[in-house]
Amino acid sequence: MDIKAARRVSERTQKSVYDRLRGGPVNSVCSFWLAGRCTKSPCRFLHPEPPPSQPPNPSQYRHSKAWQRGPNNTVKNSSISPSERAGPEHESTKKAHKKVCSYWISGNCVHGEKCKHLHSWFSGNGFSLLAKLEGHNKAVTGIALPSGSDKLYSGGKDKTLRVWDCNNGQCVGVVNLLGEIGSMISEGPWVFVGLPNAVKAWNTQTLTDFTLNGPVGQVYAMALGNDTLFAGTQDGTILAWKSNSQSNCPELAASLKGHSHGVVSLVIGADRLYSGSMDNTIKVWDLNTFKCTQTLIGHTGVVMSVLCWESCLLSCSLDGTIKVWVATDGGDLEVTYTHKEDDGVLALCGIHDAEAKPILLCSCNDNSVRLYDLPSFTERGRLFAKREVRAIQIGPGGLFFTGDATGQLAVWKLAGETNCPVNMTY
Repeated sequence: MDIKAARRVSERTQKSVYDRLRGGPVNSVCSFWLAGRCTKSPCRFLHPEPPPSQPPNPSQYRHSKAWQRGPNNTVKNSSISPSERAGPEHESTKKAHKKVCSYWISGNCVHGEKCKHLHSWFSGNGFSLLAKLEGHNKAVTGIALPSGSDKLYSGGKDKTLRVWDCNNGQCVGVVNLLGEIGSMISEGPWVFVGLPNAVKAWNTQTLTDFTLNGPVGQVYAMALGNDTLFAGTQDGTILAWKSNSQSNCPELAASLKGHSHGVVSLVIGADRLYSGSMDNTIKVWDLNTFKCTQTLIGHTGVVMSVLCWESCLLSCSLDGTIKVWVATDGGDLEVTYTHKEDDGVLALCGIHDAEAKPILLCSCNDNSVRLYDLPSFTERGRLFAKREVRAIQIGPGGLFFTGDATGQLAVWKLAGETNCPVNMTY
């Protein structure tokens, strides 16, 4: 006990010395006071007077309804007012800024309806929670819903692939693998699983399988396009396998090198492959020649996810930003808008509502998923999880799925969709 007490004293001393060396006060400015809603008197944080002025930053309003560039690379629709660009703050949006109650999650909140935090897994309108699927005991890192199947597949760091019946939400199969699953995608009846030093593939209709060797380290991301399977690996290489109709097994066609650190995100669009990396860059690759045509620099943290939307590329990073990239007249991609979050952004996914309006799902490391209308980035609401959501997958009929770091799967549904082919309510 004396040793622990000495450590605590030492840590407090070091912290105070650090504060003095950097020339700032020991106490930071109260964030609740900055928002005009601090209720503590006295407060242990600073309340300097008068409140600091915070003029709006014109750069946050650079985007337009279409994010398109006009002549001389100027952004169109510049007549939109800042309030329209920022979007109205509806009552549901205000509620979405609240956090879910951690005591409610553990089942022992004593405040009930008077609790200042949410007692719900989501906040906002237009979507609902259908089911929570329990089974994985570590983070869910991949979700797949192969076509022609009434089964949902999920993989995680617990080294298992689980099969779920979409009619009743029950786990009907478990495949034990030799390593952690780093990624998972599906194409037709096939399910591809990224493992350490390998990619495993299953045909859910014929029950055949094969293994692709060659990756060095964990396979963090995969993408399919132009009859080619791409796998982003821990050593920064992207391997490309071309399908072979004679052997019925893909053959290694190319090894794309250029990233200095692991490739953690891949997406295909407009005859290009886009790769996000731990080296904070995005590379653009020609699908036919496998050559890198451009390196996108702008993020200051790991590029966790890349998403193609219409003629734009969206990227997110642990630096807490979502960037929108649009092609210039010369064909190169440039940032036209940067959306900032308070926390690191882990994953992006896109879905359309019943009126065909695009919605961006944005997972952050504060254990929530934001739902934004595009292109305005108006917030519709938030989903909450016990820990950060590592995987998001879109299903048919307005369904979408999330998997968090505790191993829990959640099934969600957008309102207004009636032609849902699977039933996860039970």
